[in-house]
Amino acid sequence: MPVTTEAERPLESNAIAQLAGRFQGELIEPGDPSYEWARRIWNGQIDRRPALIARCTGTADVIEAVRFARECELAASVRGGGHAVAGHALCEGGLLIDLSAMNAVRVNPLDRTARAQGGCLNVHLDRETQALGLATTGGIVSHTGIGGLTLGGGIGHLMRKYGLAIDTLRSCDVVTADGELVVASAEQNPDLFWGLRGGGGNFGIVTSFEYALEALGPTVLAGMLAHPIDQAPAVLRALRDYLTDAPDDLGVMAILRLAPPLPVVPEALHGQPIVALVVCYAGAIDEGERALRPLREFGSPAFDAIAPTPYVAHQKMFDPAFPHGRHYYWKSRKLGPLSDAAIELVVEHASAITSPVSAVPIFSLGGSVARVAEEETAFTGRGAAHDINIVAAWQPDDPEPERHIEWVRRFWSALEPHSEGVYVNFMSDEPGDALALAYGPKKYERLRALKRTYDPTNFFRFNQNISPA
Repeated sequence: MPVTTEAERPLESNAIAQLAGRFQGELIEPGDPSYEWARRIWNGQIDRRPALIARCTGTADVIEAVRFARECELAASVRGGGHAVAGHALCEGGLLIDLSAMNAVRVNPLDRTARAQGGCLNVHLDRETQALGLATTGGIVSHTGIGGLTLGGGIGHLMRKYGLAIDTLRSCDVVTADGELVVASAEQNPDLFWGLRGGGGNFGIVTSFEYALEALGPTVLAGMLAHPIDQAPAVLRALRDYLTDAPDDLGVMAILRLAPPLPVVPEALHGQPIVALVVCYAGAIDEGERALRPLREFGSPAFDAIAPTPYVAHQKMFDPAFPHGRHYYWKSRKLGPLSDAAIELVVEHASAITSPVSAVPIFSLGGSVARVAEEETAFTGRGAAHDINIVAAWQPDDPEPERHIEWVRRFWSALEPHSEGVYVNFMSDEPGDALALAYGPKKYERLRALKRTYDPTNFFRFNQNISPA
């Protein structure tokens, strides 16, 4: 029986059979035993049903999938890790090009690079690089896909030391909208390489990323210390002042939330409102002890769990707090140094949190992030001091999910006077002009011109979309 596509055109069985003859991976249709599992993504709120899922095993499969979608006039979405909060990995009634089986990593210790396939998660990259005492900037949840993380910019614990993920990127293998493979680097297709570093998935499917690596670990000084929420204004002011002269080796983020039942959190604090500082020192542990002393000795922390820790363990610390299948809704703002007025707003709205599993991480930028020239990559806002991520999360059976979404929207709107932009990887449903705001008019026009060159029909539109029109 024909399957109905997004445009109400039947996807005939013989067309799928012809693709199967050219495709090494698995083709999964509605009704197949693995279909419901294969269409799941991290954000359980997103529920769409592709007409066909193409689980690719390599670049050749990706090329065939793109050409098939073009031939059949199918909408096509792309899944790497499937972690985008907006759910772009899933399209309704089209072709899901699934890279999740493409998760191999090859580390070259001689030139300190890693070549990672487009379906890799942070955990795959960390495992292979840390086996040789090397690392690159990755996200803070180990099951995040490196593809979406990197193409949007890539913030993480190591960014103040080594830059954003895009700053460690050396080259990309890219399947374009016409099903051709090209290499993007500083030497080959440099215009495309510029756009891939911050422009998201608008220009093609990256089947492998080459990253520069740095020596790190395997043990780092890392962990969390927390104060009761009534100390949040003072803690955030202390963090602001500390960051003025903080070493690049130190990655630090603040989090306001109800204390989660993580192993590092004393049981008596579970469910209590806190402000926490999460740190990762990318240098020698004894130097980190000295550098962190002002933060650790400030006030009277409810607990201090900062200690020498395997880097791979620190990278997994937040995994239990952001599980697959929970419902999520996010927005973000880039902020300057935290003014007293901005701190007051943050604490006020964080104190009105509507779900015990929601959170407000405040990432500290600066350091190496700020030293890359603004025009060097498509990522915009390197001069910002922070990125605040307003994360609503709730259980699938919550009877009133709208209250969590409204909490995010009110919070986000209240921060507008302090905003220096938005981060595309943390966008759920910002207004139509949000992308122009994210990049600024000059970069946005350059990105639109690049889109017209590489994807004039907007084939890759299930993303934070830059229209070629």
